[in-house]
Amino acid sequence: MCAEGRPDDSHGNARIFAGRVSDAYLVRGDVGQPGYTIVIWRGPHIADPTQLSDADATAFFREVLTVARSLEAHYRPAKLNFETLGNTVPHLHTHVIPRYVTDDSPGEPARLMRLPGTHREPIPEAIFHRDVAALRVALSRSPGRSR
Repeated sequence: MCAEGRPDDSHGNARIFAGRVSDAYLVRGDVGQPGYTIVIWRGPHIADPTQLSDADATAFFREVLTVARSLEAHYRPAKLNFETLGNTVPHLHTHVIPRYVTDDSPGEPARLMRLPGTHREPIPEAIFHRDVAALRVALSRSPGRSR
């Protein structure tokens, strides 16, 4: 994550937010969960939020919440899950996972996080690009967006 810079597209995912300290990517891939987004810390390399200064922690989690609120307004999920793991990729990032009463593991942690080998069809391209455009517009109006 450190080496890739701040691309608009990363592994088939689209950047929907470029904040002061983070980038957020809407995931299209094989998770099949509308709105699943990864917010990536773009400061100096760290693996855990405990390594952030108080000011950087405030800035990072403020941006995570900015992204989450836009996802919530756009997708209208029943709940949002936030996961900051780093076990596989030891660079600070937070998964924001909209949860729906119709998803495959209601009332439990998201199956896509517990069973990473679970394959689902990617979000259809037209729907993905529609959502990317709408979220970029919504997030461009948010405080904390880089210029």
